Order: sequence, then structure tokens, then C-alpha cells
Amino acid sequence: MTATLYAYAFLDEFVLLYPVYALLFADSGLSVGQISSLFVLWSLTGVLLEVPSGAWADAVSRRLLLWIGPLLGAAGFALWVLVPSYWAFAAGFVLWGARGALGSGALEALVYEELDRAGAADRYAKVMGRAHALGQVAVMSAMGLAGPVFAAGGYPAVGAASVLACLLCAATATRFPEHRTPDAGGDDGWAATLRGGLADARRDRSVRGALLLVPAVAAVWGALDEYTSLLVRETGVPEATVPYLLLPIWAGVTAGSLLSGAAERLGRRGFAAVLAASAVALAAGATCGTPAGIALVALAFGGFQLATVLVDVRLQQRIEGTGRATLTSVASLGTEVVTIGVYGAYGALGSTFSHGAVFALCAVPYLVTALVVAGGRRE
Repeated sequence: MTATLYAYAFLDEFVLLYPVYALLFADSGLSVGQISSLFVLWSLTGVLLEVPSGAWADAVSRRLLLWIGPLLGAAGFALWVLVPSYWAFAAGFVLWGARGALGSGALEALVYEELDRAGAADRYAKVMGRAHALGQVAVMSAMGLAGPVFAAGGYPAVGAASVLACLLCAATATRFPEHRTPDAGGDDGWAATLRGGLADARRDRSVRGALLLVPAVAAVWGALDEYTSLLVRETGVPEATVPYLLLPIWAGVTAGSLLSGAAERLGRRGFAAVLAASAVALAAGATCGTPAGIALVALAFGGFQLATVLVDVRLQQRIEGTGRATLTSVASLGTEVVTIGVYGAYGALGSTFSHGAVFALCAVPYLVTALVVAGGRRE
């Protein structure tokens, strides 16, 4: 199962469009506000589909959703490069948002329960950390290839490679094992699964706390990721160099994933220290305005990725019962809602301030979260 997971995680992120799609939007005549509106639409799609798709995964088949999702992503990327326009970009983001919603919750639940079935639930943090790391290796590989592929064939070439990666990802998903019995309870199965998962959250205070911590950690830096190419270009480097300067950022994210197994031992204050240090590094690196500052941004993103894996582990350990995908999707829903707010704020601030200044402002919520976590009651 882990081999399939690692292959899936790699192909899911091996998208050559990632480092250049913001540039594609800008080169197609879109303003920062219009680009941010696309990101908002992307997240709104996730908000609408996140929890229903999680309940669907619990009621039907998690593996089914994991191979349907990449097919939707392939269709969206094809639209972007075949008919580059605002409305084509919008349709592509709806498809991409649906892709993300179908996989979110379903993947974590499938992996945790298959490991638990094998008596290896304690390996979840290490396994998922490695999967995330492979995903980031895929992102870095795509960044390294995006430059020469773009130089050779422009946006159509990187788009075709991205569509192919999605198709291979869908094929890989069909190899996932799934030994659980779907919670289909007749015609009311989907709704009953949703109600049961939400009831678990209402009953258990520790589950509610874990559900709130996921978006507090994952949302802001996840939204900023979409603007990193614009931040790098603001340093004055040529466009062809942008993908290469994004590589250190994703190297930092990969390191954060690989450290998650060992960092699982961090206490409450240690976790808060990671968030606070990452926030300071983000603000300092973003405001440098030079390529050298990207190293600090990379350090910050690594810390945020580490914290994101740890809050997912915390949530999975607290969920009991059959609604695991549903509750994981509830956490992802919270992340999407906060992410929409970040996109909206970025669109408004980006029209007045530099990208570096907006990145620095976005470090403030992490300092607040770190203070709350450090001062919180030990469970």
C-alpha cells in the first residue's frame, strides 16, 4: 500500500504548470485582483464540495474518489492551455477544486485505516510525512523541468505534460487497497454518514480543538504558495529563472515533511516555537526584496509544512468511529474558508503594497496562533 501511496503522491504533484500558471494568467492580461478572484473560486468549490465528498467517501469508496479526482484535474489543465481566457481559467479552477475535494479526507482516511488494519497506525506520521516529501520532490522536479520544457514549447508543452501526469495519477489510484465495508445505509447512507461524523465532533472536545487547529496552521501559507512565483519575480530575476528560484522553497517544504516523524514528539510549546520561528523567517525573507531572501521564505515554508503534518496526525489520532473521511473533510473545509479570506485580502492588499509586504503581513496570524497554542491548556 505504501508503494502505491508514494507513487500517487508523486504523480499528484508532478504538474509542470504549477510554477508558471500564475505567470500564464498574468501574461493573458489578468490583474492581481482577477488572479485572486480565480483562487477564491477555487477555494469556494472546495468549500461547497469538501464535506459532502468526505461523507461520500465514507459511504461509498475512498479509492473511487481518488482516481476520479485526477481526471477532473486533467480536464481543467487542458482548458487552461487550449483556450487561455478568464472564463477558461475559472472553469479549470472549478474542476481542480473538485479534484482536491474528492481526494481530501479520502486519502488520509484510507491510509490511516489500512495501516491500522495492519497494526501499524503508529507509522501514520512517518508514512504521510514521506508521502508529502515525495509530493514536494515532484513539485521540485516539475520546477526543474518547467524551464526547459517552457523554453521549448511554451505553455502548451507544460500543459500537455501536466495532463499526462494527471492521467497516470488516476491509473495509480486504482491500485490502492481498500478492505473496509462502505457505510452505505440504504438511500440515506450519505446523509447518515455526514450526521454521524458531525455528531462525533460535537461530542468530543479534543476533536473540535484538532479541527480548529488544522485551518489555523494550513490555510495562510497554503494560500501564499499560489503567489510565490510573483514574489520571486518581484526580486528582479528573469521569468525563465523563476522556476529555479522556487526550488529552494519546495526543498524547505520537503525537509519539513521528512522531519514530521521525529517532530511528533514535540510538546505544545515546541510546536508553538516552530510556528513563531517560521512566521519571523517568512516576514524577514519576503521583505528582503532579493533572491537571497527566498532562502528564509523556504525555511518558513518548511516549518509550516512540518506543523501541517503534525496537526493532521493530531486529528487522526483523536477520531474514533467510521466517519474519519467526513471529519477530515470538515477540517479541510475550515482550511478552505480561511484560505478564501487570505485570497481576498491578498487581492486587496496586492493592489497597493508589494508582494513582499503582503507576505510579511500574512506572517502575523501565525504569531497569534503560536501564542494561543503556547498558552493553551495541556490535554
